[in-house]
Amino acid sequence: MTEMVESTFGPVRESFRALAATIVPEAVSLDADAWDEVERIVEDGLAARPAAIRRQLRLFVRLLDLLPVLRFGKTFRSLDPSRRTAFLLGVQDAPVLLVRRGFWGIRTLVYMGYYSRQEARDAIGYRADARGWEGRR
Repeated sequence: MTEMVESTFGPVRESFRALAATIVPEAVSLDADAWDEVERIVEDGLAARPAAIRRQLRLFVRLLDLLPVLRFGKTFRSLDPSRRTAFLLGVQDAPVLLVRRGFWGIRTLVYMGYYSRQEARDAIGYRADARGWEGRR
């Protein structure tokens, strides 16, 4: 029997998407299918990780959504793009190493999910080939 893996983003999907669209501004133009693909890529990347890591990731996304309430009186999802960016720049440079590492991890997952899609690779002209430079001719 196969083990059913709980979705990492189910309960924090909108918060994750707001973070992703701030980290990769081009993501605001993704349709529902493209967002599902981004999340599937990230989920696949996390599949081999322990459930505890996925829970920590979900908790950190939730925390990033709620922390702006202290400064701006709104959740991250409710902020305008410039305030979202300002907030994430503060998180990126936070004095607490664990917070910086957590944000680095989220950013890495967002990049993986967004840029692993064929449409994103085509848009940036990525043409890597397993045969190396010979394969690009």
